[in-house]
Amino acid sequence: MTALLRVESAAKYSVAILLPLALFTATYRLAFHPLRTYPGPFIAKLTDAYGGYQVKRKRLHLQAHSDLSKYGPVYRQGPNRLVFNTVAALRDISRHPSIRKSHVYSFTSFTPTPHVLGTVDPEPHRMKRNVYGRALSGHVYMAWPAIRALNRIVMLFNMPKLLTGARLLKNIIKRRAAMEESSGRHDFWAVASTSHQEHDLTTPNSIEKSHVWAEALFFFPAGGQTTSCALSAAFFYLSRHPFVYARLAAEVRDVFSDGSLIQGGPQLLSCKYLRAVIDETLRMSPPTTVMPWREVDRHLSSKEPCVIDGHVVPGGTLVAISAYCLMHNKAYFPEPFAFRPERWLDDTDPDRLARMAEAFIPFSVGDTMCLGKTMAYMEMSLVLAKTLWYFDFKQAPGEAGKLGGGNPEGWDGALRGRVDEFQLYDAFVGQHNGPNLTFIPRKEL
Repeated sequence: MTALLRVESAAKYSVAILLPLALFTATYRLAFHPLRTYPGPFIAKLTDAYGGYQVKRKRLHLQAHSDLSKYGPVYRQGPNRLVFNTVAALRDISRHPSIRKSHVYSFTSFTPTPHVLGTVDPEPHRMKRNVYGRALSGHVYMAWPAIRALNRIVMLFNMPKLLTGARLLKNIIKRRAAMEESSGRHDFWAVASTSHQEHDLTTPNSIEKSHVWAEALFFFPAGGQTTSCALSAAFFYLSRHPFVYARLAAEVRDVFSDGSLIQGGPQLLSCKYLRAVIDETLRMSPPTTVMPWREVDRHLSSKEPCVIDGHVVPGGTLVAISAYCLMHNKAYFPEPFAFRPERWLDDTDPDRLARMAEAFIPFSVGDTMCLGKTMAYMEMSLVLAKTLWYFDFKQAPGEAGKLGGGNPEGWDGALRGRVDEFQLYDAFVGQHNGPNLTFIPRKEL
C-alpha cells in the first residue's frame, strides 16, 4: 500500500510539473517563437513529431509537396524548421557562409567513427569528400530527434537484417585487408585505409572502429540502391510510354551496330535522348527523398542577418529544400507529373532550359553533392542501352503489371493516387515496389 501511494504521489508531481511545461512550450511556439508568422500545419508548429510521423509512413516528400501547394513557397514543418521550394532559396542556402550542415546528420551514424554523411564539422567533412571522391534507418531521427530515445528498440527490430549486412561487409573488408599492399589495386580500400593509416583490421572490434567500416556501411547502400531504384523507375516509365520507348530503342539500335560495342565512350555519350530519359526519370523519381537539413549559425550577428529568398531567418533555424518538391514545381517544370524527356531537348527557349537546369538537383548540391554522379549516369546508360539492344519489354499483364504505380483507392490514395507515377517510399534511399515487366529477346538476334 505504501509503495502504491508513492507511485500515485510521483505521478501527481510529474503531472504538476510536465503539464505547465507543455503549456508554456506550446504557447511560446505558437505566439512568441521567431518562426510564428510562417504558415504550416498546426501540429507542426508544436512538435517535430509531424515530420517524424510522415517519415514513419514513408511519405514525407509527398506530404511536403502537398503542404507547399497549400501554404506557398515556404512553410514551417516543425517548431524550428522551414522548408523552401524555389531556386533562389536553393542558391541562398547552398552559398550562405552562415549556413552549415545540420547537427541532425550526426544522428545517422551508428558507428564510433562517423561516415561522410554523418560528419557535421565542415573541415573533417571536406577532407572525407576529397579522399573518397578519388575512389569513386537513421532518417526518422533527422525529422524527429527526440525519438532517438527509442533507438535500442528500433535496433532490436532491425537486428536480423543488420547482422546479415554486417557479416557480409566484415568479410569483404577482412579479405581486402589480407591482400598485399603491393597489389597496386586502386580501389576504395586503397584510398580510405591509406588516408587514415588503417592496416591492422584483423579482428571484428578493430574493423568496427575503423573509418573504412563507417564509410562502407554508408557507401554500399548509397552506391547500389540509388542506381537500382533509378533504373527501376526508368523501366517503369518506359513501359508506360510507348512513344518514348520507341524513340529510345530506335536511337540505341541506330547508334550501335552490335550490342557488344555498347560501352562507355563517345558513342554512348552521343545518345542524347537516352540522357534525356535518364534526367526525366531522376526528376520524376529521385532515388533520395530525404530532406537535406541545413542549420543557420546560432551565433549569427544581428548586423549580418541570414536572408533566404527574401526571408530573414533567425540563427539556429533548420532549413531545407526537398529535391522531389523542387523538381515537381510547375514554375520550373510545366506539367510536373508528366513524363516528357523531350523537355530536356527543346532548345527553342534557352532561358527555360537554364531554369530547369538550376532546379534539377537529384544528386543534391554544394558540399553534399553525390560523389558517384558520373558513375551513376554511366551505369544507368549502359544498363538501359544494353537492355534495349537485346530485348523488347512491356508492362506485365493483369494486376501484376500495376505494381509500382499509384493507387487512388489505396489507404494513402490522397498522396499516392497517380497511377502513372513510380511510387517512392521515403528513406535515405527511396524504397519501391516493382515494376513487373515482360522481356522478349529481339527476333533478329
